[in-house]
Amino acid sequence: MEGGKPNLSLVYQAVQALYHDPDPAGKERASVWLGELQRSMYAWEISDQLLQLKQDVESCYFAAQTMKMKIQTSFFELPPETHTALRDSLLTHIQNLKDLSPIIVTQLALAIADLALQMASWKGCVHTLIEKYNSDISSMPFLIEILTVLPEEVHSRSLRIGANRRTEIIEDLAYYSSTVVTLLLQTSCVEKTGNDEKMLIKVFRCLGSWFNLGVLDSNFMASNQLLMVLFQVLQRDETSTNLHEAASDCVCSSLYAIENVETNVALALQLFQGVLTLETAYHMAVAREDLDKVLNYCRIFTELCETFLETTVRSPGQGMGDLRTLELLLICAGHPQYEVVEISFNFWYRLGEHLYKINDAALHSIFRPYIQRLLHCLARHCQLDPDHEGIPEDTDDFGEFRMRVSDLVKDVIFLVGSMECFSQLYSTLKEGNPPWEVTEAVLFIMAAIAKSVDPENNPTLSEVLQQVVLLPESVHMAVRYTSIELVGEMSEVVDRNPRFLDPVLNYLMKGLREKPLASAAAKAIHNICSVCRDHMAQHFQGLLDIARALDTFALSTEAAVGLLKGTALVLGRLPLEKIAECLSDLCAVQVLALKKVSLLSADSTNGKSADPTVWLDRLAVIFRHTNPIVENGQTHPCQKVIQEIWPVLSETLNTHQADNRIVERCCRCLRFAVRCVGKGSASLLQPLVTQMVGVYQVYPHSCFLYLGSILVDEYGMEEGCRQGLLDMLQALCMPTFQLLEQPNGLRNHPDTVDDLFRLATRFVQRSPVTLLSSSIIVHIIQCAIAATSLDHRDANCSVMKFVRDLIHTGVANDHEEDFEVRKQLIGQAMEQHGQQLITQLMHSCCFCLPPYTLPDVAEVLWEVMMFDRPTFCRWLESALKGLPKETSGGAVTVTHKQLTDFHKQVTSAEECKQVCWAIREFTRLFR
Repeated sequence: MEGGKPNLSLVYQAVQALYHDPDPAGKERASVWLGELQRSMYAWEISDQLLQLKQDVESCYFAAQTMKMKIQTSFFELPPETHTALRDSLLTHIQNLKDLSPIIVTQLALAIADLALQMASWKGCVHTLIEKYNSDISSMPFLIEILTVLPEEVHSRSLRIGANRRTEIIEDLAYYSSTVVTLLLQTSCVEKTGNDEKMLIKVFRCLGSWFNLGVLDSNFMASNQLLMVLFQVLQRDETSTNLHEAASDCVCSSLYAIENVETNVALALQLFQGVLTLETAYHMAVAREDLDKVLNYCRIFTELCETFLETTVRSPGQGMGDLRTLELLLICAGHPQYEVVEISFNFWYRLGEHLYKINDAALHSIFRPYIQRLLHCLARHCQLDPDHEGIPEDTDDFGEFRMRVSDLVKDVIFLVGSMECFSQLYSTLKEGNPPWEVTEAVLFIMAAIAKSVDPENNPTLSEVLQQVVLLPESVHMAVRYTSIELVGEMSEVVDRNPRFLDPVLNYLMKGLREKPLASAAAKAIHNICSVCRDHMAQHFQGLLDIARALDTFALSTEAAVGLLKGTALVLGRLPLEKIAECLSDLCAVQVLALKKVSLLSADSTNGKSADPTVWLDRLAVIFRHTNPIVENGQTHPCQKVIQEIWPVLSETLNTHQADNRIVERCCRCLRFAVRCVGKGSASLLQPLVTQMVGVYQVYPHSCFLYLGSILVDEYGMEEGCRQGLLDMLQALCMPTFQLLEQPNGLRNHPDTVDDLFRLATRFVQRSPVTLLSSSIIVHIIQCAIAATSLDHRDANCSVMKFVRDLIHTGVANDHEEDFEVRKQLIGQAMEQHGQQLITQLMHSCCFCLPPYTLPDVAEVLWEVMMFDRPTFCRWLESALKGLPKETSGGAVTVTHKQLTDFHKQVTSAEECKQVCWAIREFTRLFR
């Protein structure tokens, strides 16, 4: 904060403005100013004063929240000798403010918990807190709040206390856990007489928190009265909604905590028997139409099944493998609200996965009846309302539920047998005359499994297809919609039985002409084109007619693009001499439209130009999927068309060069055009690169870097193109480095980082010596080292891949004549940057990068070690010496032995995955 410490009245004004200023701009100004205050050193003292003065809820909440934030993120600002005073002051505040507002108590409890976890000198904090407050009934609520958040904060992302300190804390909490449970039991017994429901909710939340940390002694818990209290609350019909939810959460946490049933047998048995007693209470909740409680019971039953899954599969029907657990879930599946059955989906999916891996017919036959009943329930839940009009919605909650049903059915159908199930479903339609909503739901489930039914010589499939395409137009719109989806899923059957192709296409064409059905019909035609390419070649003219008139159909953007994709796939199967003319026809509509857009944009006086992205996307999909088989020496049939289209794309790019979205689509279109004809696009190389570089100087859109990487991939091996491509790289790098060298440049432009290093990696793969001998390589390596700390999945992955591939060119002796030159050039680069690279990588893994990036880091370290092991050992030792050995709270982060062990594990590794394991373990010490 500039201008020194602000006075308290100014802070009060800002807090008042934040909560009460009617002007949004005033609120925003207050928010920015208070944010700056929170980041400053003065925040500690000011928060403390605000809490002491206790003027109003808002100022105390702001102060408590600031205190928590400072302890979480800036604890290092305080000298160690102030830690005890801070602790005492926070405990005084929570005592004084306990009746002001529960959210303030929670923020202060979090601050105290986060302080306890970081302050190594505060030994046995649980014990000291219980000693201090357990005799005072009025302090109980905040004491239990602290004891609830303490275990939750142990694995908090915002506290980097490190694995050593975390282990020490967990051991400490385990040691005092029975004291906490005893305190909770006493509280719950006292409160049952006083009937203070709020307190009981706190007790259950706290117990759940300790279960979640996994530190409770399971034998002690198995015989503890608190479990009885928990199940009594869940059995009682008159339990309130809030208490019911807290008790349910607690039981779910306890079931999750005993995932390893063998080591927790006594507690497992208690919970198992306890949950089975809740069936009556579930039926009572159904009778009372209390959906909240029904959902809670279903959560508990599902968690029970998840916990005992392996036991159930290993010994079905015996002991804790009792199949009554599955019965409970099927009872829930019978509830009329679909939200209830949805809770159990993950369990059914896991059960299917387990049984699929074991693949034992006898075992499958035990579980088959349960899956059959589940499928029966699911088909019923998928029914639309009888008074529903139009097609099924797929974007609302119910539409999403149906999609999840479709996925689940695909995953468990093997247990019942796709063919049996498909036939059964079909016979319900054939033999009965069910109402439309039943028919639609059955067709929906049939569509989910159609692909998993073997299409070889299958009379049922043929009959279904024949019957569906004969459906009259008078049936309900939703039935027609789902039947079209089913036909699309049966494209394999059409491929095996070409006699169906004409009636199927006629049926889908009818759908295409009706607005509600058009997109579904287009998707089905796309499927048939993808699977029946060869049979569809004779229908190409029809596809071309559709493509020409695409905008006369009421299609979603996605469906229109899908139709063009299908057309392009078939186009690639035509005789070579016909492809150029047909491709030209297919592109003509889009090219004409682009020319129109360009003219409109040139004429636009109001500054708003027409949007060309629809046409660019359509051209892109045509180029992407037109893949004719071209023999060596033959001219690519698409080459001429792409040369003719280039001026229009170039003009579009020029017109819209300031608009990132449109430029991105232009580059995507060009990327697929270049990929389509490969070396056949050589005549575009010069004008394309010139235009890219020209626009990039003014508007550095990262997609130009990506397009550059495509050009390097296609032409980097051509001797005559290498210098031109290097010039392109150098010209693109200058504005890129300017952009990335700005404050927070790397963090603010991750796409640019990603695409720059894709381009550089392509160069390494296609023409390493050209790049390594250039003057630009030094700057690229320095940029890569700086970017290793960037916490962005794609960007970080690209940077690591570049560094790995770069060093690998000096390691992999592929017997090319330039290997010695490469090795020497990499040697020079490593001499210059090696130590800095290793130091930065170690710092990044310990303090900046999430765990999923570590395998990439391990690969880089491995390549450096493969290149020169003795030097790497020295670099790593030096990097490790620079790491901090203690936290600001005085806890040991890493011991000397842990450092030497890690160094030894990495430097003696015989394969890359050993390096990866070592880094994973080591970086936990700093998280």
